[in-house]
Order: sequence, then structure tokens, then C-alpha cells
Amino acid sequence: MVERYADRGAAGSALARALDAYAGRDDVVVLALPRGGVPVAFAVARALAAPLDIFVVRKLGAPGHPELAMGAIASGGVRVLNDGVVAHYQPSPHELQRITDLEARELERRERAYRGSRAAIPIAGRIAILVDDGLATGASMRAAVQAVRSLNPSRVVVAVPVGAPDSCRAIAEAADEVVCLLQPDSFDAVGLWYEDFTQTTDAEVRTLLARALPGDPHQSG
Repeated sequence: MVERYADRGAAGSALARALDAYAGRDDVVVLALPRGGVPVAFAVARALAAPLDIFVVRKLGAPGHPELAMGAIASGGVRVLNDGVVAHYQPSPHELQRITDLEARELERRERAYRGSRAAIPIAGRIAILVDDGLATGASMRAAVQAVRSLNPSRVVVAVPVGAPDSCRAIAEAADEVVCLLQPDSFDAVGLWYEDFTQTTDAEVRTLLARALPGDPHQSG
């Protein structure tokens, strides 16, 4: 049987070992997908001695089934749709735009809540390592990759502790490199591969981002 991670921090430590080639470089930035990706990315950034920032992505839930992603939006006005899910649920253009606008407002709120007045870390010309706590449908990560590309990084790396095999393979078509440690055939859900999958809070996100500012001792130890 494939072992489970104790928590997101442990998953991040395991992920960092697989990303060791990027340790100690001055052209790397670790981008966390909030909220669950932040504790994972914090451990990665600390191990690699790289700066940490957030990259907010919001799922577009299908009408009547909000847990099912029919697409996602990300910072920079990017929207990615899952054509199969959209074709099945057939939302009207008005409904699709309503859901998009709703999530766009939440995306903006979260960016303000997490980052405050601090400017985003520049990505142009740097290796951007996108980190989440897992990859289910991959819609959020695809949106993130597309949005990050528009910021002209030198390389886009997607790194997750666990993911559905099909999603890990699919995201490889968009990213320059994919690190997906566990790819269980019986994936079902991200949370099943963690002993502790307690929801990450806004306060925890802010705390980890503050601890991970460049020059903080937690970044170099």
C-alpha cells in the first residue's frame, strides 16, 4: 500500500527532497495555491532557501454541484474551462459568467487578505515552482500554469505530493516539469492521502507568508 502523509508540512518536506536540484538558486520562487498548498509550499521554500508567495486560483463549481470543477480562474484574469463538464451541465452563458464573477470577487478578497499591502514577488525570468497539496481534476493548477506563463518565467514547475495519475499526466502538457510524488490508481480524493487534512485557515496562510519573507531565518535553516 502507498503510505499517507502525516500532514501538509510532512508532505512538503518530502516534496522538497524531490526538488533538491533547485535548492540554493537565486532565480527560484515558490508559488503556493491557497489555502491548502501554503503549508506544503512553506516547507518546500524553506528547504530550497527560496522566497515564497501565493498564487490564488478559484474553482468554478458546476451548477447544483459546486464541489465539481467545471473550470477555474486565476490571478491575471485567466479562466480555464473543463469542456467535458461544461458540456454535461450546459450552464447558460449568463450562469457561467455569474459564477465566474462571484469567484473573481473571492479571488480578489483572498489576495488582499493574504498578502495585504505587500507586492507580489516578481516572476519574470525566474523558475516558478507551483505547489498545491494535491492534484484532483487539475483545473485549478492548469489555470495557475496558464496565468504564470503570462508573467514570463523562465520555467514553470508543478509540484504536488499526490495526484490522480491522469491529472498528473495531463498537467505535464502545460508545465515544463511535473513532480507528482504519489499517483495512486485508487486516488478518489486528495484528503485520503493525509493523516491530518485539517483545513488551512486564512490566519495560518498569513502567518506562513510572514515567516517566509526573504531574509527570515526560517528560509535559510
